[in-house]
Amino acid sequence: MNTKPLRASVSRHAHFNAAHRLYVKTWTDAQNEAQFGPCSNPRYHGHNYELIVKLTGPIDPVTGYVYDLGTLSSLIKREVEARLDHRNLNEEVPEFFDRVPSAEFIAVAIWKWLRPHLPVHLDLHITLYETPRNFVEYDGAQ
Repeated sequence: MNTKPLRASVSRHAHFNAAHRLYVKTWTDAQNEAQFGPCSNPRYHGHNYELIVKLTGPIDPVTGYVYDLGTLSSLIKREVEARLDHRNLNEEVPEFFDRVPSAEFIAVAIWKWLRPHLPVHLDLHITLYETPRNFVEYDGAQ
């Protein structure tokens, strides 16, 4: 008899709109433009970000859930959308005052905001689409 619990992944799709500028403060405008191209525009630019938050863990034999998706939706609204939606990431989000707000670093920040609010037995995986063709994944690995 197999007593190992069944495992599954559940995901919640969310979105937010935000502006940012990719640039290194200690570099010249020419260096930033060479590295980041039009994304280093001093007047900023925006994205319609698409976010997928995936949780993996055992299926509760009573509820049939890995995690309640309504609870996850509320958590994402509170911890992610409230901080990022319709914001200038460089100027309004403390995590990016001294860090380039690349999709990679945004995904890491989202993971760090959500992780403390989730049960430790669940694996957390973030997928962040900056454009329909460009996305980043982060699972907490250092």
